[in-house]
Amino acid sequence: MKTNEILNKFKNNELTLEQAQKLLDQPLDYATIDYDRKKRTGNHEVIYGAGKTKEQIIGIVQNMLDHDIHSILITRVNDEKSQAILKEFPQIIYDELSHICYIDEEKKEINKGKIVVVCAGTSDLPVAREAYLTAQFLGNEVELVSDVGVAGIHRLFHRLDVIQEANVLVVCAGMEGALASVVGGLVDKPVIAVPTSIGYGANFEGLSALLAMLNSCASGVSVVNIDNGFGAGYMAHTINCLGGKK
Repeated sequence: MKTNEILNKFKNNELTLEQAQKLLDQPLDYATIDYDRKKRTGNHEVIYGAGKTKEQIIGIVQNMLDHDIHSILITRVNDEKSQAILKEFPQIIYDELSHICYIDEEKKEINKGKIVVVCAGTSDLPVAREAYLTAQFLGNEVELVSDVGVAGIHRLFHRLDVIQEANVLVVCAGMEGALASVVGGLVDKPVIAVPTSIGYGANFEGLSALLAMLNSCASGVSVVNIDNGFGAGYMAHTINCLGGKK
């Protein structure tokens, strides 16, 4: 039952105050939404779409909207689920490349510094785009530099002016994951490395890139999990918050 239905029933004496309160506070039987997360952490709870049914995602989104949360990010949404979600909530935006759905109807202050997401190859773009949209959604100026991997290192140097403008960098790379170390040796800002699962057999679905990034000799490089563009974008936002708002 939606919040306005509960309140109308209470107004019409169809529910007691105790019954209305219980219905308003009652969580979904498959999810307990953290309505106060923004008060504690500065950002609303994010919905991880993989592993949830389209009905569960729709129920969670509706519940959040009913509780006046109008800034909602849903990650890892496949095309089938996105179609059902968009039918139910036409105001939602779906980005097919990153598999992200979002509603962004709350005013937010933008952080001062710029975040630059650097992508080694076109095949890494879905992960890079996830990082890009996450950081942008949370309130940052973000720029994407794509297809500048070490196989053609001159391409990276052509974009060095943009890269060195960043307050925080996210570097996404598969194969041997070398790009994070290269970027880490060229900038004086924190680098968040994202190993991707792109690569042939001995890449072990991103494990080789993960180990290479963890063993980077460049100072200031930290690493998130394989294909975790969301985690990198969120961490970049958290670091960028330290510089204050525009």
